[in-house]
Amino acid sequence: MLTAGLGTRLRPLTDVRAKPAIPVAGEPMIRRIIRWLVSRGVADLVLNLHHLPETLTAVLGDGADLGARVRYSWEQPRVLGSAGGPRLALPLVGADTFFIINGDTLTDVDLGAIAGAHMNSGALVTLALVPNEEFERYGGVLLNADGHVTGFVRRGPAARGSYHFIGVQVAHRSVFDTLAPGEPASSIGGVYDSLMAATPGAVRGVVCNAAFFDVGTTDDYRRTSHAFAAREGLTGSTVGQRAKIHPSARIVDSILWDDVDVGADALVEHCIVTDRAAIPAGSRHQGLVITAGD
Repeated sequence: MLTAGLGTRLRPLTDVRAKPAIPVAGEPMIRRIIRWLVSRGVADLVLNLHHLPETLTAVLGDGADLGARVRYSWEQPRVLGSAGGPRLALPLVGADTFFIINGDTLTDVDLGAIAGAHMNSGALVTLALVPNEEFERYGGVLLNADGHVTGFVRRGPAARGSYHFIGVQVAHRSVFDTLAPGEPASSIGGVYDSLMAATPGAVRGVVCNAAFFDVGTTDDYRRTSHAFAAREGLTGSTVGQRAKIHPSARIVDSILWDDVDVGADALVEHCIVTDRAAIPAGSRHQGLVITAGD
């Protein structure tokens, strides 16, 4: 599971927690993803860690309460990227063929179908894809008629008619074996491009109609959290653990993380309030991200 990234587009939220540890409708995103993996029979997990690692280990531990075995691959002093991370983790992973799952994308893709397609094709990498309907926002994956990935394109007109990678893939360890352990490397835009050039058909895509939620920006995060809250029958605002909210305070359509303190007669409307932030009595806040340092 790729969980080491800096999450720069999601700042200041990722100045408080690693992106996968951010709560979605009150529960850390990484716990939602792991619960889904376990329900599909994938329970032996290795997470790579770099940015604010303690915020991830604090909400997961060894994964036992989720029915998983969670171990950690530490990337210090630098983050190693989408190929360098898996390379460093190979001794922990142990298996020849394994899933690589983004730790910041929520999806319901059929893992069995992706794994089956991978094993039947003889590919070294298989990417789970959906039609790229937002090509002005997302770069795309190009496929030929045989399902071979032929290239990757940047967002914009060149991505029209392409496919969007939704953060689930199957790979063989040989793809990463030749990389130097501890050296940064990228998969898309790096190792995979070289692999496709050397062995056409080694990287394949499986197109599906899976739902997915991307939490790339603060607005994405707000929409995703509200969508999951509605799906789970939660209305209005979501409030994290150990929050102290004065009875006279008003919380309207907001997301409060853990250990938040809201004073008397305060108004918090359309806000995201992160861990340990204190809202003074009588203050008014609308449409803001509020952190403990504000």
